[in-house]
Amino acid sequence: MILREESYREIHFPTDENSLDTAKYRLKYEELFYFNLLIEHKKKEREKIKRVLWPLPESETANKVRKNLPFQLTEDQNSALQKIKELTNKEQPIAVLLQGDVGSGKTLVALLTALRYIDNQIQVCMVAPTEILARQHYQTILSFLGNMPFLGIELLVGKEPKKNRYEKLYRIKKGDTLFVIGTHSVFQEDVYFSELGLVIIDEQHKFGVDQRETLRSKGKNPDILAMTATPIPRTLCLTLYGDLDLLTIKSKPKGRMPIQTKWFQEDRREGIYKSIRKYVSSGRQCYIVYPLVEESEKVDLKSCIEAYEYLKHEIFPDFEVGLVHGKMEVEEKDRVMREFSKNRIQILVSTTVIEVGIDVPNSTVMVIEHADRFGISQLHQLRGRVGRGDQESFCILMTDSKVTEDAKVRLEAMVNFSDGFALSEIDLQLRGPGELMGVRQSGLPDFKIADLRKDSNLIELTREDATLFGNPGDLEKEEIRGRFSEGRLLFSN
Repeated sequence: MILREESYREIHFPTDENSLDTAKYRLKYEELFYFNLLIEHKKKEREKIKRVLWPLPESETANKVRKNLPFQLTEDQNSALQKIKELTNKEQPIAVLLQGDVGSGKTLVALLTALRYIDNQIQVCMVAPTEILARQHYQTILSFLGNMPFLGIELLVGKEPKKNRYEKLYRIKKGDTLFVIGTHSVFQEDVYFSELGLVIIDEQHKFGVDQRETLRSKGKNPDILAMTATPIPRTLCLTLYGDLDLLTIKSKPKGRMPIQTKWFQEDRREGIYKSIRKYVSSGRQCYIVYPLVEESEKVDLKSCIEAYEYLKHEIFPDFEVGLVHGKMEVEEKDRVMREFSKNRIQILVSTTVIEVGIDVPNSTVMVIEHADRFGISQLHQLRGRVGRGDQESFCILMTDSKVTEDAKVRLEAMVNFSDGFALSEIDLQLRGPGELMGVRQSGLPDFKIADLRKDSNLIELTREDATLFGNPGDLEKEEIRGRFSEGRLLFSN
């Protein structure tokens, strides 16, 4: 391999094309090698720390929950649970990223894992990015627990009476509450745990590194289970989360039918409304999603509120039409979602607040207005709100007759692919890693020459080489230390 100085010279004043390629390869290799060496170093550092309790005993409550399920766990769910069990039998704290496509059953895996801690009087905190999602998790977990005597679970969210919050915080600090499900409110300074042993972070990419560290610091080296329903391309996984054990759930519960995705333009709108009427008349429900809450003079898009009024009074006056968006009061949002889940509202007009976590199996139609304004990941998440039962479901992508070439690629990808992992690779090529993950939140390393879209093979190679040949002492060199901040890894010790 040529020297670094020679590589720089060839980059600026190339002798020929082959020499230029060799120089680029050498500099990319070095950059990726030292980054992967940092990841290996962090893994070794974590191995020096001991967990609160190990090995972690089995959970009678978890076994009862499994026996009472009206369905069998998928092979991927069982595999993930087995791997987590193996990790918790070691004395080092675990750090796991569980990624699964929409509707793959991550919440149940998280619950069955959490119960092993709770049965041993160790606290668990599960945090979600939105109040709707936190409440959905709370209700879902209560439904899984059924009539079992389980009193130590609390929902901790932003807006609630001071007295209620004080009483909850007291029970958490005392250790009477063993399972806390909340939003950003759990990061606040007045939240103390008696013995926090497991932190579950849902949709973890929506939290900053500092927030994740704040929650982690509320316990003594707690185990970490990070989850995402946004499939992440393999190269990004290796780069962003290489210090974690990566577990993937791809298979869906048995009995679910594939979602039929269609792309239609304005001239098909009347037919779409007729189809909605047909399905709703048969007892099914429908989402209609808009990108904006209010009409904007700058962007010529229909607003969610304006559309709601039109659909309710002009198109579907004989059905119950509901509205939910981010600017509504929490109580009103909760009321509308409860009514929708009970089929008292048949058509729900919404913004993207329903993007993650909403589970209404009777909803079989999703119409996404101005679909060309959404990214692939968001379209796939929205599509995942339907197809959660045993009925055939449809996702309709509505656009004007003219869309950009990039939008055309996105829409065609949605029509042709149902696998979120395949879509994530397409999204990576279209948008690049920074825009895909959100640089500020995700902590993407600032590579100077390596390209996560093009250098996947080199990422794999340098990862292996750093494991086999890396010298952690090299990280003390100022030139290496300055390249990558340790805080850019998901969890620092």
